[in-house]
Amino acid sequence: MSSPIDGPPIASIRTAQDFAQTFDVSRETLECLEVFEDLLRQWQGIKNLVAANSLDDVWLRHFADIAQLLALKPNAQKWLDLGTGAGFPGMVLAILLRNDSAARVTVVESNGRKCAFLRDVARQTGVAVDIVSDRIESVAEHRSLAGVEVVTARALAPLGKLLGYAAPFFSASTSGLFLKGRDALKEIKAARKDWRFEVELHPSLTDGNGRIVEIRKLGSI
Repeated sequence: MSSPIDGPPIASIRTAQDFAQTFDVSRETLECLEVFEDLLRQWQGIKNLVAANSLDDVWLRHFADIAQLLALKPNAQKWLDLGTGAGFPGMVLAILLRNDSAARVTVVESNGRKCAFLRDVARQTGVAVDIVSDRIESVAEHRSLAGVEVVTARALAPLGKLLGYAAPFFSASTSGLFLKGRDALKEIKAARKDWRFEVELHPSLTDGNGRIVEIRKLGSI
């Protein structure tokens, strides 16, 4: 998968075809994302998985928003998504990495109804993904989570609290990719009161006010 990671916000993405042209994914991968979209719409009326108005822009706000993360770490193979909710970023990453037999994505979600949805997506797309139905604080000793290369999260918590969730999974070589909005700099400043880390800000391709906060060498003060 390729991505115009250095380009301007890609607000023109509205359809599956727009997404495919922008990120150069295979037809099979695109079909899996289309299945994901269909299931999201089917379950939304029952489970209220995402903000209702975001479904009108699903290919931009949910799929392209996540695809840009993979473009930042194209060689990473072991991903962990905290508080994945309806599968963002984790399930989208698993679909985009479906052709890489060495890649593995683990998603952590404590809400049983959302986990049921994620299992349905995995079953109907045939995508390999580890779904951990538990609280983040309870899975830090999970053996399969050793050696995580990238930790992700979107709309989970302010950065300082988020780093507390992520810290048990970090090693010296782990990176965090956290999707944040216009207050990213304020959150970074606040997080430095409790944490030491290296940080790099990447502009969001899908939101002119958004930032991807990349965290490395995380440790407590």
